[in-house]
Order: sequence, then C-alpha cells, then structure tokens
Amino acid sequence: MNVALFTHPAALAHDTGPEHPECPDRMRAVLRALETPEFTPLLRETTPKATSAQLKAVHDPAYVDQLFALPQDQLTAIDGDTIFSPGTLDAALYAAGGACAAVDAVFEGWAEAAFVAMRPPGHHAEADRAMGFCFFNNAAIAAAHARARWNIRRVAVLDFDVHHGNGTQHLFAADPELFYGSSHQSPCFPGTGLASEHGAAENIVNTPLAPGADGAAFRAAWRETILPALTRFTPEFIIISAGFDAHAADPLAQLRLREADFTWITQELMAVADTRCKGRIISVLEGGYDLNALAQSAAAHVRALMRL
Repeated sequence: MNVALFTHPAALAHDTGPEHPECPDRMRAVLRALETPEFTPLLRETTPKATSAQLKAVHDPAYVDQLFALPQDQLTAIDGDTIFSPGTLDAALYAAGGACAAVDAVFEGWAEAAFVAMRPPGHHAEADRAMGFCFFNNAAIAAAHARARWNIRRVAVLDFDVHHGNGTQHLFAADPELFYGSSHQSPCFPGTGLASEHGAAENIVNTPLAPGADGAAFRAAWRETILPALTRFTPEFIIISAGFDAHAADPLAQLRLREADFTWITQELMAVADTRCKGRIISVLEGGYDLNALAQSAAAHVRALMRL
C-alpha cells in the first residue's frame, strides 16, 4: 500500500526550552523509528508551508496575525506550557501545511494514506487561542482544506491522544457535517471532553477514561461508542489525531495502553474508511512524551497504515 510520510526539518527548530516534554527529540525519535527496512516503501515527502488562507479558514484572522507578529528573536511564553521561539512559526506553518498536503496526496490518488510527522501538535489550538503546546489546529485545517479543495462536506477527526482535543471540538461542535470523536483520560488536562458534550447534531462523541484504564477499556470505549457513531455519521474523509501519550510509559498521564492498542485502533479506523469513504484517511502526529514509547507506537501506527 502506498503510504506517504510528510515531514520537514523545521520541526526540529521549534525550541521549547530545557526540560520541556514537547521537544525536538520527539521528532528525532519518530523519524529514526521509521528508518528501518520495513518502512522503505514509504513515500517520503517534504511538507510545504500552510498559506494564510488555509490558516484563516479555521483560525480567527486577528489571532493568526498576532502569531505572525510575535518576536522572532526570543522565547515567548504564551502560557506556562506553550512556548514560542524563533523557529516556532515556521515549524507550525510546515506542520499545518503538511496536513493539507497529506489531504491532497490521498485525494489525488498517488497515496492511499498519509502520516504527517511534524511538531508542534495542534489539537488544543482553538479558533483564537494557542494552548497545550499547540498553535495551529492541524487536523481542523486539514478538514477545512479537504472541504475547500475537494468538494466534500462530511469530515471526521478521530483522536486517541491521552488529552482531550478541546480545540478540535471547539472548532467542530457547531457544524453538523463535522465529526469529532475522542478517547482521553479524565480527569486530566485540559479538563474538557465530558461524555455529555454532543455538539450541534450528536457530532461530538467523547469517551473519558479513568486514570489507570488499560487497553481493554480503551478498545471497549471505541468499539461500543465512538466507532458506531462514526459509522452512523457516514464520513467522506477521516483524519486521525494520533497522540501516543496514552502509552503506559508516558510521563504526562496515567493510561496503560501498549503498541498493540494503537495498531488495533488504526486498523479499526481504516476499516471504516474502507467501507464509508473510499479508504481516504490521513494521520497527524499529536502528543507522546516518552521517547521510546512514542517511537515504537508511531512505528506500529504507520505499520498499520501500510497494512503490514
């Protein structure tokens, strides 16, 4: 199966300062894991920058302009967790642009699936707010791009990061033709994602998991709640927000997933894509902060995308 890997060296230049968990070594670990012989068939692509129009289709124009106006010669703390550095704007632009390029690869037909290995992550970014290590909401920007360029309407984002994607939910909740499904630890940052949050037309589906929940609880949440709702939604395109910080080794939360669980959910989402939207699926990297667990989990995820 032709799977495209989108990345760019700019991801390494986003400097979050010493001891920050969302660090350049995350990207090095993922890319190193994808250099083994089994990944030789990957179509290795360099991401383009997102355009202003692509960003402003999702984010408030004033917010985008504010990020562009931040100092480019120093570290600026947006909040206690979210650091803007001289390399941040380019990294964020290439991350969002990579998500859009992945959409095009799948709809043009030269790739059957795509994985965007970039940082900073995106699913906490709201229309007018950077937070949780995130500046632009890559998955939501990809969804808007798919609608604008490829004349589709019904796009689903599925998120298995350990943290709830408050930004994606915030951007999707009022539009019944956008679907957001998430499993995440609760209580945990950012404190959103209640099961009672349903959006404008049952298009938001959250399955909070208690600290210590393992792969069996994770699989049950998806099998019993999110996947049936996704199937009922009848998507034309699927985007995965692929965070690997629900792994048992991750230092920022307390779920107990293993690599096999990420393989399983990837295969399940691909099966929905095969039956509902002509196999069209892409994935964008979100969290994951234990370097070895991140690397091995991302490799398992890409291996599943490749149907190995």
